[in-house]
Amino acid sequence: MDTALAAISDRSRREILRLVWAQELPAGEIARHFTVTRPAISQHLRVLEDAGLVSVRKVGTRRLYRARPQGLAELRTYFESLWDDSLERLKFEAEQEERKEPRHAGNRPQRSD
Repeated sequence: MDTALAAISDRSRREILRLVWAQELPAGEIARHFTVTRPAISQHLRVLEDAGLVSVRKVGTRRLYRARPQGLAELRTYFESLWDDSLERLKFEAEQEERKEPRHAGNRPQRSD
């Protein structure tokens, strides 16, 4: 999972994942969306492939890239667990606060004006 986290830490690689999420694209088409060199895009694609986040299919001399949703599943599970833990803590804190301060109108102190 650390490899995948490192791979998506780069903005360009996240954009590449977005581009190849719904369709298979050759490296040249992916490179057209960026101002960096094609070799730089190839390096980004290699990092994503090594992390298991994209698959590569060779057709003749072309290499077609597509996102691997299953490669992102572990990351998603990890982030969802953080979210679930945060929600549990928030729920616990809210319940603790509710026990401390009854919120019924009849229990509020009266103003003495």
